[in-house]
Amino acid sequence: MFDEGKIPTLHSIFTNGTYAPLESQIPPWTASAWPSLYTGMNPGKHGVFDFLSFQGHEWSVVNGSHVRERTLWEILDYHGYSSVVVNAPVTHPTRPFNGALVPGYTAPENPEGYPAGIVDDVRDAVGDYRVYPRDPSPDDEAASDRYCELVNMRGDAFQYLLDRFEPDFGFIQFQQTDTVFHERPGDLDSVRDIYAAVDRQLAAILDAYRPENVFVVSDHGMGEYDGYEFRVNEFLSRHGYVRTVNGGQGMPTWATVRDSKLRAGVDAQSVKQGLHVKAIQLLARTGLTSQRIGALLEYVGLDELVASRIPTAIISAGTRQVDFERSIAYLRSRTELGIRINLEGREPSGIVPPDDYESIRTELIELLQAVTDPDGNPVFDDVAPREAYLNGPKEDAAVDIVLVPRNFDQFLSSMLADRVFGDPSEPWNHKLYGIVAAVGHDIDTGASLEGAHLFDIAPTILAAFGVETDDRMDGQVLPIVDPVGQTAYPDPDVQDVSETNNSAVEERLANLGYLE
Repeated sequence: MFDEGKIPTLHSIFTNGTYAPLESQIPPWTASAWPSLYTGMNPGKHGVFDFLSFQGHEWSVVNGSHVRERTLWEILDYHGYSSVVVNAPVTHPTRPFNGALVPGYTAPENPEGYPAGIVDDVRDAVGDYRVYPRDPSPDDEAASDRYCELVNMRGDAFQYLLDRFEPDFGFIQFQQTDTVFHERPGDLDSVRDIYAAVDRQLAAILDAYRPENVFVVSDHGMGEYDGYEFRVNEFLSRHGYVRTVNGGQGMPTWATVRDSKLRAGVDAQSVKQGLHVKAIQLLARTGLTSQRIGALLEYVGLDELVASRIPTAIISAGTRQVDFERSIAYLRSRTELGIRINLEGREPSGIVPPDDYESIRTELIELLQAVTDPDGNPVFDDVAPREAYLNGPKEDAAVDIVLVPRNFDQFLSSMLADRVFGDPSEPWNHKLYGIVAAVGHDIDTGASLEGAHLFDIAPTILAAFGVETDDRMDGQVLPIVDPVGQTAYPDPDVQDVSETNNSAVEERLANLGYLE
């Protein structure tokens, strides 16, 4: 698109500034990576590991109350600087600071921003403002219309707030450059439309406000998955670590969030069952599970047609499911990118004695390190103890073993199936490397950004303000600005963790493929 002249504003930033690939964190997913970017810390410190937060087998979608460290704009506030933040993921409910914030991803559609009433003010000033795209309609002129509407809303809201608050720092995030790859994989025409819309918004902002320094940053990359889907729990089941049950006797798969009749983390027997569900459960207990029916339908080419017409509750009732209470270890959520050991005293019905924890963890690491796909390639680039990637006061909430898929071309799944390997459920998904670019008065454009990491962004922006970084940060100041030093900031004033009770947000995550 640079060569075609389709995104001249971004092209100018890259041409006149400095840029490089930006290594994301593990796991490189939106809900965890953005808090890492704006705190400069790994999830073991800020506390957000996944799209989901678990209390035993009960779960809710993560929100801003799960972020337990001070954000970039809160540190700037500590030094007397003001900020405007639009669409930053995992920022609802909001915390007070000098400026304004309109929440982004994982917030409800009608969030309470900061200060109170700011979202209504934005809507009064610029018209309709949404967190998520409207549902598609036959009247859409193009598939990308819904996405570009959101891009324009972000820009309009940002400019309104810049005029009103005159901040020292501005943060605007465009989620649609990610969402389009999940919802419309391979639709590069829509991708081009969205990037062009983002570029136009950036042009309007830069022309109107002339910021001294500009950073362009992504929380991860995106690309095609050319490998296989590796069904981790199926593999562990065949090696004796996962126990399974048929017919809804165990924990339902997390995919049940797609249908409000069943909630993941709720025992299937506690849910009112219709006759169809009960009949499917009885069949599953005889061995005729949804997985086996699905394999037969796939063989004759009817799997997608039938699946599109059967409610999730019925499919779930017939599935062979992970029995979390009797399993030694399992993949709880595929986006956790790791194995959880069913440890006594930690898990609701833990069966692994603490004295056996390290030996079982070592066994599993060695087993998974040796896995190869049907083409003979390793499934993983790394299989490691969690402390290799996730460390800090919140690390006990992390997985016990971290899984890093090879080149992020292998798609990990928590689902049980008749085969360990299959085609990726999502043909496009997240990659480990995104991008960073910077230009401006305080930016040394002759300095290299090679080796930049997601954790480095917050320290670097603080240094551009002449502000000391938090000594708890995992990142370093990149060589494009002069470092100022570190300091021990007081603990942030964070509110109690609150549960997200919003089925629309949960359904949104499921539809994007984050929940199975």
